[in-house]
Amino acid sequence: MSRVSMFSSPLLLGFDQLERTLERLAKNAEGYPPYNIERISENGLRITLAVAGFTSEDLAIELVENQLSVRGKQTDDSTRTYLHRGIAARQFQRAFMLADGIEVTGARLDNGLLSIDLVRPQIEPRIRTIRIDSGKQADADKLIDISARRTGAR
Repeated sequence: MSRVSMFSSPLLLGFDQLERTLERLAKNAEGYPPYNIERISENGLRITLAVAGFTSEDLAIELVENQLSVRGKQTDDSTRTYLHRGIAARQFQRAFMLADGIEVTGARLDNGLLSIDLVRPQIEPRIRTIRIDSGKQADADKLIDISARRTGAR
């Protein structure tokens, strides 16, 4: 049985990589740690993760291509004897896919909240006019161009 993709429309060409990325992020979407994403200025964003009990040494933030990964790993303190342990020392990985051009400007850990600041660049509209060739002259120009490439002349 084949699966119908939301990107299967003939109007959406070349979005297969985006679809694979969305599928990968959906598979890894566990609920820990909880997070917020907020707009802090016209072009500024902030991701805030609740990481109570983690120190800055327990956390790692990495940006590979457009994927921002936050990892946390706590070490068990073997010198403590717990009568009840409701706060587990657990590890996590949370990934965020960033659009092209978004930059990470900084990170801060304060009162159990890890804040990662991002800036989104102003997007300039790209307008390009495509020349339309017509008739037999266009075919002749293509043949001359192909012939010139093969012989190295132009």
